[in-house]
Amino acid sequence: MGQEAACAVRYGRQRSQGKALLETSELIFRGKFRLKIPFSEIRSLQALDGELRLQTADGLAVFELGPTAEKWREKILHPKSRLEKLGVKAGASVSLIGELDEEFLNELRGLAKNVHEGKIDAQCESIFLAATSAADLSGIRTVAKAMKGATGLWVVYPKGKKEITENDVLAAGRKTGLKDVKVVGFSATHTALKFVIPFDRR
Repeated sequence: MGQEAACAVRYGRQRSQGKALLETSELIFRGKFRLKIPFSEIRSLQALDGELRLQTADGLAVFELGPTAEKWREKILHPKSRLEKLGVKAGASVSLIGELDEEFLNELRGLAKNVHEGKIDAQCESIFLAATSAADLSGIRTVAKAMKGATGLWVVYPKGKKEITENDVLAAGRKTGLKDVKVVGFSATHTALKFVIPFDRR
């Protein structure tokens, strides 16, 4: 979903090799010990001599990332907006199916030229389908028939729910002949998975 790197991390008296993941709003490390550092809890941040140094209320965490340290520092300090990650550009035409949160709707209305709720516009660049259970994924078939060219379908679904899993979403999309190409952290509670029409069928 985000970016990852194999590295060593020092935290207090501990040091471990493992995997660091730079997510939408937090930095995660999995090794002999685990860390999850929300960006909101970082008090200071430095990239120095290949080390990403994060000071939090709980102590100093040092990620030995090499040249990647400066890049990650910039991404933490200047994260992409949700719409940038979803590829929605100013003046775009977007279609919405299902109930999406009001904050997202306000973001869309402030950037997109046309927001079509409850229907699919033939000229739209992106379609967002909200799914709260596996049963809601039946709507993908209808959407797939209406898609043209490079139109992208984002299926937005809750994280960590047994009623609907990533595998459910992938299976439903692939069953209609669509190709999954990207996953984005939509919010603290939801994930967005993107499907497109394969190039050879456009």
